[in-house]
Amino acid sequence: MAKYRKLIEGAEGLSLGISIVAAILIGIGLGYWMGKTFGIDWLFWLGVFWGVAAALLNVYKAYKKQQREFQELAQDPRYKNYYDDKVVDEFEK
Repeated sequence: MAKYRKLIEGAEGLSLGISIVAAILIGIGLGYWMGKTFGIDWLFWLGVFWGVAAALLNVYKAYKKQQREFQELAQDPRYKNYYDDKVVDEFEK
């Protein structure tokens, strides 16, 4: 299991990058489609905004997940000696 840990961590980072690009491209596509369908040019920029907002939401969710995992690791008795309260407090700031 430890042998594949780096591979899994790399795949998680890659999936975040792909989700950012996909969210922006989907937003651009929806904006372009709405602009052409309804004949209103600013709908394209609304789609771009939605795509960027979705990408930022994906980054925020990934950050919160990493923060939760770090907190769980800091509370794990096996690693309690490696993490003192100062390190955990500095991470939370």
